[in-house]
Amino acid sequence: MIIATGTASGKSLGYLLPCAEALGEGGTVLYLSPAKALAADQLRSLTALGLPGLRAATYDGDTPQAERAWVRANANYVLTNPDMLHHAVLGRHAAWSGFLRRLRYVVVDEAHRYRGVFGSHVAQILRRLRRVCARYRRDPVFILASATTGTPEESACRLIGAPVAAVTEDASPRPALSFALVEPELTDDTGEHGAPVRRTATAEAAAVLADLVGEGVRTLAFVRSRQASEVVALTAQRILRERDARARSAPPPDDPWLLPEPGAEAAAAEPDPPTEGAAAASPTEGTAPDGTAGSAELRGRLAERVAAYRAGYLATDRRGLEESLRTGDLLGLATTNALELGVDITGLDAVLITGWPGTLASLWQQAGRAGRTGRDALAVFIARDDPLDTYLVHHPEAVFGRPVEATVIDPANPYVLGPHLCAAAAEIPLTEDDLPLFGPGAERVLADLVDRGLLRRRPRGWFWTRRDRPSALADIRGAGGPPVQIVESASGQLLGTVDEAAAHGTVHEGAVYLHQGLTYVVEELDLENGVALVRGEAPDYSTWARDTTEIEVLRTERDEAWGPDAAVHFGEVEVTRQVVSYLKRDIRTGAVLGEQVLDLPERRLNSRAVWWTLSPEAADRLRKADVDVRGAAHAAEHAAIGLLPLFATCDRWDIGGVSTALHADTGCLTVFVYDGHEGGAGFAERGYAAARDWLTATRQAIADCECADGCPSCIQSPKCGSGNDPLSKAGALRLIDTLLAGGV
Repeated sequence: MIIATGTASGKSLGYLLPCAEALGEGGTVLYLSPAKALAADQLRSLTALGLPGLRAATYDGDTPQAERAWVRANANYVLTNPDMLHHAVLGRHAAWSGFLRRLRYVVVDEAHRYRGVFGSHVAQILRRLRRVCARYRRDPVFILASATTGTPEESACRLIGAPVAAVTEDASPRPALSFALVEPELTDDTGEHGAPVRRTATAEAAAVLADLVGEGVRTLAFVRSRQASEVVALTAQRILRERDARARSAPPPDDPWLLPEPGAEAAAAEPDPPTEGAAAASPTEGTAPDGTAGSAELRGRLAERVAAYRAGYLATDRRGLEESLRTGDLLGLATTNALELGVDITGLDAVLITGWPGTLASLWQQAGRAGRTGRDALAVFIARDDPLDTYLVHHPEAVFGRPVEATVIDPANPYVLGPHLCAAAAEIPLTEDDLPLFGPGAERVLADLVDRGLLRRRPRGWFWTRRDRPSALADIRGAGGPPVQIVESASGQLLGTVDEAAAHGTVHEGAVYLHQGLTYVVEELDLENGVALVRGEAPDYSTWARDTTEIEVLRTERDEAWGPDAAVHFGEVEVTRQVVSYLKRDIRTGAVLGEQVLDLPERRLNSRAVWWTLSPEAADRLRKADVDVRGAAHAAEHAAIGLLPLFATCDRWDIGGVSTALHADTGCLTVFVYDGHEGGAGFAERGYAAARDWLTATRQAIADCECADGCPSCIQSPKCGSGNDPLSKAGALRLIDTLLAGGV
């Protein structure tokens, strides 16, 4: 069954009650969450219940090796994540035999987070779990807990591969929530080709966070990246210190990575580095009785009550930040979506959402973090310089008048299915009877695995032939390939890792890398050895990688004519991409300071795409009407990429695009949007299904933008390898109108 209701609606009780009964009868429970923070929070809540006979434990990457054997042998309620299930449990199921023989329930928490390629991998992991359980004569009940989503029953069925009943009625009490949509103002700065530049969303978020903290409002600020969480926290601290310095008539500190407060001028002094997770004041020490900041002395201490939270911190640091926010020692926390999940942080008054979080489900999940103690709350959506965010602030009905979307997964993707069939064969040799569990494409994928020498066919089934671990074949959260290690060249210290596919765009030579409040510049990217060497530095700019893309149509699977001269298509494509340069952008204003050329190898990708075509005759009619056809197609491509996340549960960075006035394979003006994952992820297919609505929204986003000739809020893209040239805003509107009218 799946319980798909709103935040703080009591979903936990829905699975805790039957699980407690099962534990009392000698059964076991396996709890899965997409994040370690949520599992740790659930363990705390479970322990507080004091259930008789409960032996609960987390089993994840933070669990010491010495404790893991105890968990396998003694725990009856194990809290883990799909990664550990994939790498450490299923392949060693004999060591878990005692636990699996008594398994009664499998709880899949935050099920709406399992979407795209990650969700497709998790779907196959859960099928492997069901198969291993059957080996021990168990058929556990799956209980899925999810935020409100579209078609929860269908989505859950695709996730676990079995029939599911849905519980969607939500009768829980709700406090009032005030929801603001904010578009940062245009500045006097200009970007590429003289385009106007808005104040950055991170600068706006930092200023609002400082304002709320200054009023004693306990606030969580969600941002889109690890780097942004650091910048927003440091900048909010800076603003609070500046205000205190002005109150004391002292010069404020300065730092090139800290964004300026509106109306405040920065001095040249360098501040002391902030203490991570500092929490020197108690909930009442820094706040006046009326909830405001109180005296100047107390206001000066407020900067110490703002911090950043993200993946990559040590487990003890993360737990300490969670507890400090829970108790009120921290008033403001800038975080990635790591705290979007159901971690029980009570007492929050406000939530800032910096940029579209990917789905409506995530938007409401993040907004629901405030007001969990029953008090009225505030949520503020701050738009980035992005077509989708522009569309949302001008069309609030797209947020408040639209049902939550369904999750998109594609477990049958052969690039996902193949590694899991190898892992399943290593766990227990595969037989013909197992194939329906893995879907209709399993037999064809198995034949390919045999041809490649990964599996061997015998009369009793398919067997894993190699000595290495098959679980290593599937990078369930990344885009394939071993991770690239980020190492400080002076000390040899390992700072972090990044997916090999993302390394070209994030840790190329010259890239700025931010880690725990410190900035580094990449000296060298060694792809052969999987290492990026960095040095400590504090430049006054950030970097954005640019790439070029070519696309070849391999197979058209579906198409639909929109008239005599226009059509939409869906099919298989081969994409060739290459990161060719990077931009330097001023930290404070976002203005482009320069561009540096890079020499990186091409990457090839077999994927799925949706594309529109306009006949040569219709394109000629546009040219005769003085439309720059190339610029129009290019602008429409950028805007369409930005708007697709409104119709498919994806991020802008999960997809890519190509546009051309005449494509060799179609013979027409063509605009492609493709999935950025091997084999596809279902996003382009969802775009094909909603093509007319998607293109209509794209047109509205371009038309609503107040700029004259195009800007990052409508048709410019930070990833564009051709320098956002040519682009035609007016031409894009004419082109989209023509497409929607069938080419007429």
